[in-house]
Amino acid sequence: MMTTSTMSGTLMRSDLKLPNLARVYRGKVRDVYHLNDGRIILVASDRISAFDVVLPRGIPHKGQVLTQLSWHMLKATAHIAPNWAIASPDPNVVIGHECSTVKVEMVVRGFLAGHAWRTYKEGKRVLCGATMPDGMKENDRFPRPILTPSTKADEGHDEDISPVDIIAHGLCTKEEWETMCRYALALFAEGSRIAAERGLLLVDTKYEFGRTKDGRILLIDEVHTPDSSRYFYADGYADRQASGERQKQLSKEFVREWLIANDFMGKEGQQVPEMDDAFVQSVTDRYTELFERLTGERLEAAPTSDINGRIQAALSAYLAG
Repeated sequence: MMTTSTMSGTLMRSDLKLPNLARVYRGKVRDVYHLNDGRIILVASDRISAFDVVLPRGIPHKGQVLTQLSWHMLKATAHIAPNWAIASPDPNVVIGHECSTVKVEMVVRGFLAGHAWRTYKEGKRVLCGATMPDGMKENDRFPRPILTPSTKADEGHDEDISPVDIIAHGLCTKEEWETMCRYALALFAEGSRIAAERGLLLVDTKYEFGRTKDGRILLIDEVHTPDSSRYFYADGYADRQASGERQKQLSKEFVREWLIANDFMGKEGQQVPEMDDAFVQSVTDRYTELFERLTGERLEAAPTSDINGRIQAALSAYLAG
């Protein structure tokens, strides 16, 4: 596995000079450049967020992992669902078709974990219109994957919503909903197959979709990355479930767990704990391990002395050519 020093440069904010630039949007992790010709340039920074808070230290090579893993998965699943991606001229960049975002996140769950488990533990058996069987325990596999959509908030927290309310509120048409359902479940099945071949279990994930100007639904944003997905190690899963042990995860969840252990959950008045070099390195290592497991390729660390300059040069050459 690639090793890297936490003293390496990180990209906390890109500042690109691009021709025909219409506007720039900066999310918690990505900087999105909209061009006048209908393309968008998605730059994954090394920022990391949890509990809707961007943490003060960047994670070396995180943006590279997110981009290259997502690019790999977009190509690997293009036969399952059409997507927005056109090219990846730099390890931190994907260029694609601009779409108007459908304000619904398609969350697919194969196991009773995370938010689904917290809901289940409260005695509820319906989540976002999906029924969860009685008699399950945390991290059990569902008989079949369930869809638990949420609203995609521009600011603040996403909210659970049922398919009936999605249609009633006009977030998408019935036909669009059925298309997104079909794509999301098929993508999850393929993602689960890929993960299983690499000794992992795809626990849950989210997919985002957009509309093209001619009304087509495309898969957008990132796919099957540690920021959007939760994975368990397959080896020992059944034994751990039988004995009531915690499952070994390979996802961003361990960052949230570390923050909780250090008394931070994003609530007012709470102080973000300091991330020391050892912890930052462990995050880089986890992200790298997931990339290498899922792709079967070694992550070649991109130069970090001037990441913004490197991206600028790559984009200038691509857009000129």
